Amino acid sequence: MNFRISSAAFFPVFFFLLASQAVSQHISAYHRIARITVDKSRLNEYLDALHSQMSAALKNEKGVLEYIAVQEKDNPEKIIIFETYASPEAYQLHIQTEHFKKYKATVADMVLELELTDVVPVARRSKKMSVN
Repeated sequence: MNFRISSAAFFPVFFFLLASQAVSQHISAYHRIARITVDKSRLNEYLDALHSQMSAALKNEKGVLEYIAVQEKDNPEKIIIFETYASPEAYQLHIQTEHFKKYKATVADMVLELELTDVVPVARRSKKMSVN
């Protein structure tokens, strides 16, 4: 018995399987939220350090999947970072890297409050966009 899939049928199946795998990997990943209050007088300095750390982590660490950092519109010193790692082990490796240790040392006297919360995604929908 010969079994052949036409290219017209192959691509929709292929993309469905690819998308399913990506969603499954993202949902099984390790997620956490960091709520940070920064000294208002050092906010720009903090944001520079944050951008540097995020860029280095995404570039150099396979297990760091995504960061989304936001600040409250009326209280810009209140920063919330949504972090996604491939696994809890990837997070543990991340916090041992030189660029993360440098970030922590740099911002130590800028951060007034830090709250870390592990979370589990219940839904995610998006249209891809990039914010610098």
